[in-house]
Amino acid sequence: MDVLFRAAGGAAECSRWSSAAAEVVFESSPPLKPFPVRKGKRLAPGWWWSATTGRLVHYGSAAMRLHVMLLDRDPRVSGLAARPLELRWHGPSEVRAHAPQLMLRLADGQGVLADCAGRGELSRRQRSLAAVVGEICAAVGWRYWLLGPVDSIYRRNVTWLAGYRHPRHHGDRLLAAALQEAFAEPAPLSEGVRRVGEIRWSCFPRCSMRCGRDG
Repeated sequence: MDVLFRAAGGAAECSRWSSAAAEVVFESSPPLKPFPVRKGKRLAPGWWWSATTGRLVHYGSAAMRLHVMLLDRDPRVSGLAARPLELRWHGPSEVRAHAPQLMLRLADGQGVLADCAGRGELSRRQRSLAAVVGEICAAVGWRYWLLGPVDSIYRRNVTWLAGYRHPRHHGDRLLAAALQEAFAEPAPLSEGVRRVGEIRWSCFPRCSMRCGRDG
């Protein structure tokens, strides 16, 4: 069982899966190869800014983009990378290969490979491949996830909230401190908002100059 991935210098490297799974930081590896642009598809491949990793994550389909967004807010996930490796193994009559769409690092250090399924039912070939990849992952203490359809209401809520995870919406340290102080105890939202305004205003130094038309 071998694995193909890009080393630190960018060159492709092939190694034994059993050793690479324990030594290589796949969540920091770039995509082994970009996702192709397919004619007729409504969504072209793109990049998702990850609040978990602080960098862009490549995606190749609408289903993959959705799951990258959901995994980015999953507290279990500490690392996330798009197609950073390709598994290679010997089948009954040929060498087989599969590049899972995502690689995750969980907070407890465990590695996870994942593929994003569409809305339809899995084909016999897909189920067979998932079973093999699951065994390959289990052999080194990893897990394999086949990510399927998501509840529409949950998807819409997370889609709306996801944009606010970008640093440009985080505000400054004074705002964060004011929010923590204002809502240290349960309080009505309107009262807390008013309190935040009072706290932030009190943090500004008082101006000793008189302001008027002439400055």
